[in-house]
Amino acid sequence: MSVSRLAAFVIATVHSFSAFAAPLNVLLIVVDDYGWADMSPNNPDIWYETPQLAAFAKTAANFERGYASPVCSPSRVSIMAGVNPVLDGATEWFWNQPGRSARYYSADRINFLPNHRRTIAEYLRDAGYQTLFVGKWHLGGAGRHLPQARGYDTNVAGARFGSPGRGGFFAPYSEFIGLEAPEGEHLPRRLTDETIAWLSSRDQSRPFFATLSYYSVHTPLQGREDLVAKYTERRDAMGLTDEDRFEPIEQVWPSGAPRRVRVEQDHAVYAAMVEAMDEHIGRLLGAIDDLGLAENTLVIFVSDNGGLSTAEGSPTSNLPLRGGKGWLYEGGIRVPFMVRWPGVSQAGSTITTPMHTSDILPSILDAAEVPPPPDAQHEGRSMRAGLQGRATDRRLFFHYPHYANQGGFPGGVVIDGRYKYVLRYEDGRGHLYDIENDKAEQHDIEASEPAIASELRTALVDWLTANGAHMLSPKRAGDRPWTLADR
Repeated sequence: MSVSRLAAFVIATVHSFSAFAAPLNVLLIVVDDYGWADMSPNNPDIWYETPQLAAFAKTAANFERGYASPVCSPSRVSIMAGVNPVLDGATEWFWNQPGRSARYYSADRINFLPNHRRTIAEYLRDAGYQTLFVGKWHLGGAGRHLPQARGYDTNVAGARFGSPGRGGFFAPYSEFIGLEAPEGEHLPRRLTDETIAWLSSRDQSRPFFATLSYYSVHTPLQGREDLVAKYTERRDAMGLTDEDRFEPIEQVWPSGAPRRVRVEQDHAVYAAMVEAMDEHIGRLLGAIDDLGLAENTLVIFVSDNGGLSTAEGSPTSNLPLRGGKGWLYEGGIRVPFMVRWPGVSQAGSTITTPMHTSDILPSILDAAEVPPPPDAQHEGRSMRAGLQGRATDRRLFFHYPHYANQGGFPGGVVIDGRYKYVLRYEDGRGHLYDIENDKAEQHDIEASEPAIASELRTALVDWLTANGAHMLSPKRAGDRPWTLADR
């Protein structure tokens, strides 16, 4: 081989190795109040159109049992910091005011992501990544708690609040979003445009971590006129009526009367919101392809809690799952969760191993080859093993010591494989479900499986105790809720 040919071979080999060894980019897409049954990869009977997410599912792995907290801020804490919210008492959506008519006082909690918890962005920024945050933050405000103080070089529209506010999804937007726009501009489009523009203009010599956190499909319920008309026409053609949309569901607060849960997907405005969000996710993923980034970008798509089915317009149905946002039933905590990890995930696969939002941080650090410090309290674990079909057994724990404004009760949950144990904090009652064979949680098997129920109850109480879980407190003398000392 001539010297020139040898030199060319060496250069080509080095370039090939460098491309292979280049740090992975990371794109994290978080959606708000988007139910497990709201996307076609999970629900063959879906009423909404989600073709872009269906196309993404063909290139990614779908965690059929992906889990989050029943409300948004705790999930966002677990995503950003890789911890279970119980550790810091970040267990309710931030700045919620507990209902006065509840039987007991909800547990004490905080209203921000603690500064001693390092975020994904802080880890990756320190490793040389460019970092971008776009959209809903809802993890605290007042400067030092905003995205730009938590590892993000750029923050677009991220603020203390959890919804787009009075301005809604069409410009002029609320002041806290901070976006100047022509009247009538649609927020999901603008947030996607901002993300694509940043990806196109970034420093290409450095890897990136971009988080696009849509305010969709949270309230207020507002959709594009063309899409609302499309689904209204579809609904009318099907002859759907109010009478066939709801069924009673238990209610703890604010009264003893049952709350209703939507059992049919037929809300035209919500359908319009879902399709518009899907459309813009498709645009973003298309930009990743067009920029030649797909082969070197980890993409994670997740919702922060289950679909809204029992309050605030009850716009969606989570069937076959029970309940929805604000509830500890599967409809409240099982969420859309898809991952495309180059060289690790299998395109078009469905993973039944349970995964949790706290697994996102350790997975991203794993992919970026950024080791966390030895004293990090990450409860999550990398999804690599689960994506490769070699996940080990684990238990998932949930702690929600609050009365949800969606009607849900305060309680705790432990999931162990096929079994799910639910503990009610008001009176200590427990329920055991086989969610592998009873996804709808219609059959409480605690009486027929006492040993399993006892084991899981003990595991849950031990976990709560070890983590210093905050619990309910009495309102009136002589009236006390269940406590950890009661076991």
